[in-house]
Amino acid sequence: MRSNFAESQTYRIAVLSGGDSDERAISLESGRCVAEALRERGHEVTLMDPAAAPPEAALFRDVDAAFLALHGRNGEDGTIQGLLDRMGVIFTGSGAEASRLAFSKSASKERFFQTGVPTPAYVLVHESDGVQRCRELADRIGFPLVVKPDSQGSSLGVTIVHSVDLLPQALSHCFRYDSFALFEQAVTGTEWTLPLCDDEPLPLIQISTPREFFDFTAKYEDPATQYRFEFAESRAAISSLVDAGCRAARAIGTKGLARVDLRLDHEGRPWVLEVNTIPGFTDHSLLPKAAVYAGLGLGELYERCLERSLIAACSRRSILQGPHRLPAWRAASKRA
Repeated sequence: MRSNFAESQTYRIAVLSGGDSDERAISLESGRCVAEALRERGHEVTLMDPAAAPPEAALFRDVDAAFLALHGRNGEDGTIQGLLDRMGVIFTGSGAEASRLAFSKSASKERFFQTGVPTPAYVLVHESDGVQRCRELADRIGFPLVVKPDSQGSSLGVTIVHSVDLLPQALSHCFRYDSFALFEQAVTGTEWTLPLCDDEPLPLIQISTPREFFDFTAKYEDPATQYRFEFAESRAAISSLVDAGCRAARAIGTKGLARVDLRLDHEGRPWVLEVNTIPGFTDHSLLPKAAVYAGLGLGELYERCLERSLIAACSRRSILQGPHRLPAWRAASKRA
């Protein structure tokens, strides 16, 4: 049994991955990579798949914290976060409220508008809206526009639409993933992403793909996709991207590891597309690439994320005084 947190160097960690979302396969790979990196740091790691065994308090009795590598619905939308909160389990990343906000693109964009974060104009449509209604809303945004599910990740269901004739096909594709869709003003320019660890930005990444945009295939299957850490753009443009990304994360209230996707238009203006509260942790994912470029080992990064979650939980009196199971180091600390 650990005597206290400060002296502890190893933890018992449950890595949650898999789940039943459309991103299950990616989540399983993220979980495997996280577990491998933490084991190399000497930690005791157990992989848990909520789709195989629904989380319950008994499963976390001998666990210090849960590392969330669940992508998509029930992972990034606040569901698992709320459940773990109720069970008194410490977990990495954003809380339930921030997760719900980020997972809904329309809700997060409204928060961006409220806080002055630059984001493209949009309208929200439902699958029950008629053809004429959808055309009217599309005309309001103008072509080209992006059709995307309100709540989905990995660019699933996303299409760039250049004319009204292609709108029905794009909507049909989108509604396979969600009953709500966004018509978002398309931003022509370059594609970027900013990974963060709490309030600290990791190296900015410029994404280049021969495809029309950074879609699912470009993310996971196309070897022609390139990731750049050195840029031809001006220092001012790069600074504006980092600033917009950090402001977007603060507006959502993210914690731990997160990623902000952006575009830089031809006039050098940044536009925030979305915030990911549980970005990919696979070997080819963007946040790990940024960490490695910064000279930070992945095990060290994930360990840092865990320790910050543990420290934050230890400082919340509502948890320490509540009827929650205390991990060994916290129980010892409380008795002392």
